[in-house]
Amino acid sequence: MQWETVIGLEVHVQLATRSKIFSGASTAFGAEPNTQACAVDLGLPGVLPVLNEQAVAMAVQFGLAIHAEIPEVSVFDRKNYFYPDLPKGYQTSQMYHPIVGPGEVEITLEQGEAKRIRVHHAHLEEDAGKSLHEDFHGMTGIDLNRAGTPLLEIVSEPDMRSAKEAAAYLKAIHSIVTYLGISDGNMAEGSMRCDVNVSVRPVGQAEFGTRAEIKNVNSFRFVERAIEFEVERQIELIEDGDKVVQETRLYDPERDETRSMRTKEEANDYRYFPCPDLLPVVLDAAYVDHLREILPELPDEKRARFQNELGLSAYDAGVLAASREMAEYFEAVNDGLRRCQAGRQLGAGRALRRPEPRGPADPGQPRLRRSARRADRPGDGRHHQRQGRQAGVPGAVEWPGRERRRGDRGQGPQAGHRQRCHRGDDRPGDRGQPRPGGPVPRRRAGEARQDDRLLRRPGNEGLPRHRQPAAGQRPAQREARRPVLTMGTTLGAQEEVRHGR
Repeated sequence: MQWETVIGLEVHVQLATRSKIFSGASTAFGAEPNTQACAVDLGLPGVLPVLNEQAVAMAVQFGLAIHAEIPEVSVFDRKNYFYPDLPKGYQTSQMYHPIVGPGEVEITLEQGEAKRIRVHHAHLEEDAGKSLHEDFHGMTGIDLNRAGTPLLEIVSEPDMRSAKEAAAYLKAIHSIVTYLGISDGNMAEGSMRCDVNVSVRPVGQAEFGTRAEIKNVNSFRFVERAIEFEVERQIELIEDGDKVVQETRLYDPERDETRSMRTKEEANDYRYFPCPDLLPVVLDAAYVDHLREILPELPDEKRARFQNELGLSAYDAGVLAASREMAEYFEAVNDGLRRCQAGRQLGAGRALRRPEPRGPADPGQPRLRRSARRADRPGDGRHHQRQGRQAGVPGAVEWPGRERRRGDRGQGPQAGHRQRCHRGDDRPGDRGQPRPGGPVPRRRAGEARQDDRLLRRPGNEGLPRHRQPAAGQRPAQREARRPVLTMGTTLGAQEEVRHGR
């Protein structure tokens, strides 16, 4: 029997506000435990929440970006349940009247096919605290710094049919929220995570099978692996005559498996009701129109512009537009080389050979160097590819994780060998060739270099090192040369800056 996989995702995005959704406490990551939780976050008696307007604006911007309906009125509800990292005993969320209605997200598959994934809704809620198990033997530590952090939960329809499609959808959501600037999308720090709902059914069957929910997956790769394992597990159960139980499961990346957390019978009755401390949120048309006007260029629009204006292929444009940082860097380089079509094509190719970014603040992102800004120079446009690389196309970018070491030529035209500023003549010895006579022996503290003493002999000033006479030899007779200023050493080689021209 052939089986079809049915997948739906619930993506939790931490919004990049400086304070929490209902209080003025900081949302900065990495603070000491329990130093950023105030009385409102703890739900102490007598406190009243105040809604963060910036969180509302960010949620509406996301809705506009996915072409969703924006209801005029949205209402906050209380979701009642007990958990150690939820001191209030309830979570403020939106169950019946969310702030973002139905929308859609377009994904691109490996074969270049486009598919639209429907979004059921997106709602605002507050995050809970964090339970810590690693550093406590037989106990659980509670850190409430995260309690009250604004979350946007994006609920998709069950439109995905493979692990690849689910990962592509998650990457599309990541691109949208980072382009908008409403989240840093750092999955390693928990800024973005998702719950995966998976079920299987025979091909051609209209009714959905019994689903299992995999909680808090925080990696694109883990999403694929968790789905693949869960699909195999459910198919084996059905083919062996057992039934799939509706339950919540956790993914263990070390064992590459999912394990049961709780079944439906153990699930809580959340007893939703409207939050009595918060008024309904009413959005007028002028406010929504203002947020629509200030939307930045989104990934789909940027990808289409790269293809139409720059003539890039669909694949190249998609890779460049997937990351906001990569796209901005490429556009900066392309702007500097706009007179050079060959340089523009070179920039795209060399950028695509770099590691894929993992996030807007990720170490895999490029840092612009001065060379990219130097690219915008006057000229007749007749630059060849080598000049384009040296003028600031992506090959000259500083990629974190690749530090220049002694003797490493790196990526720049001058990396790894001694550098000389001269009148334009490329003399021997400027390309890092070993010095005649072998390496210079180690000298003791306070002892002058032998070649330094040679440089100070009369008649030897300004000679390159490879032309310096050996000890005991008379200096060669030559014409008087321009004065030379000694600047010190670089990677063991002395630089000379010549005065004059």
